Amino acid sequence: MLRLKLPTDPRWVNIAEKNLKEILIDHAFCEQKAASYAISLIVQYPEYSDLVDAMADLAREEMEHFQRVHQIIKDKGWVLGRERKDPYVHDLQQFFPKGTDRKKALIHKLLIAAMIEARSCERFCVLAENINDKELSKFYYELMKSEATHYTMFLKFARKYGRELMDVDKLWDEFLEYEAEVMVNYGKKEMVHG
Repeated sequence: MLRLKLPTDPRWVNIAEKNLKEILIDHAFCEQKAASYAISLIVQYPEYSDLVDAMADLAREEMEHFQRVHQIIKDKGWVLGRERKDPYVHDLQQFFPKGTDRKKALIHKLLIAAMIEARSCERFCVLAENINDKELSKFYYELMKSEATHYTMFLKFARKYGRELMDVDKLWDEFLEYEAEVMVNYGKKEMVHG
């Protein structure tokens, strides 16, 4: 379903488990950034009412996920800590040209969001299936299903709005190939996309 070209090595979970605090903090900020991204799409593209409605719902859901991860962090006796940069997202953004027209920029933003959600879904699946902590395994299984829904929603919007502008499926296939090249450099850190 996700069609990612380079699967995560299950041994990445060993890296995550060795520093669970870091992966949880990174995950919390991924959820917060996803909520912020949804809000930014509302602000930038208010004329697309169906997108606005979907992004308002998504922002609420992502903040609920943030709160749940934050609660796990607190339950373990830790504090949130400072936000981490996400070089993976930066690398994804390099695929698309800068300075394009507004509607094409929207399609690009939707495809970036779809890719982030797809990779997050895949990583949560790897965690759910391989992490020793049973509660976290259950938690990540639940979130994996949610991320899959987000991925398909963003891709659906990209196809809808890009239908008359470009071949969105061809662009998505090229983006999937690019993401695999990017992922060669990741999978070695205790970060959701690291």
